Amino acid sequence: MTDDEHSQIDRALVIAAHPDDIDFSCAGTVAVWTDAGVEVTYCLVTDGDAGGFDPAVPRSEIGGIRRSEQRAAAAVAGVSDLLFLGYPDGRLTVTLELRRDLARVIRQVRPDRVVVPSPVRDLDSMYGSHPDHTATGEAALCAVYPDARNPWAHPELAEAGFAAHTVGEVWVTGGAPGAPDTARHVDITGTFERKMAALRAHRSQTAHMTDLDGLIRDWATSRAKQAGLPAGRLAESFRALDTR
Repeated sequence: MTDDEHSQIDRALVIAAHPDDIDFSCAGTVAVWTDAGVEVTYCLVTDGDAGGFDPAVPRSEIGGIRRSEQRAAAAVAGVSDLLFLGYPDGRLTVTLELRRDLARVIRQVRPDRVVVPSPVRDLDSMYGSHPDHTATGEAALCAVYPDARNPWAHPELAEAGFAAHTVGEVWVTGGAPGAPDTARHVDITGTFERKMAALRAHRSQTAHMTDLDGLIRDWATSRAKQAGLPAGRLAESFRALDTR
């Protein structure tokens, strides 16, 4: 199913484990949404301080570099509202603390739609199944249901003024988009170059990649073919969960 539903929402929240995860998975879609007037917030669980490929860069500087890169990449996609939770890169687990912090973000942003990484390991893609990704996906889904909507979950949130909020829909990135009635395919042909510019903003992660454009274009072409779009189109795909 191709998606025209971005016109039906006002606010979206995209949750990811690391800076650059959003740009690899869905920056083209985010640009489609922001162009349509949707307010989009990014929530990065870690600063990506265990990333990078240049040993000459001190580890103590990586987190700040990656935050700056993510802000620049977000701006390309039309996003200026970013939240960094500051958890340690490479050590995420599904804790009550992480669930609480994500529930707080959901209650703060009050989105109509939340985008999360898959909580399920993809046995065909080791890179797509980083344990930080799956932990973030599981914790985010727990935050959507039951934590954010239950006024008695994490009572300290309500005490701090973060009222309960029910998310209408969750879109899951990574892996197969599921059955036709749950698959969402977004045509990103018109925003593909912005997606690539966002990815190139993550210089600490992508500057050494010799064919980044070809890699991403091949992936987006396969998604468009799966969606039944005409030849030459590009797409990003998701699995949609009704969480009303």
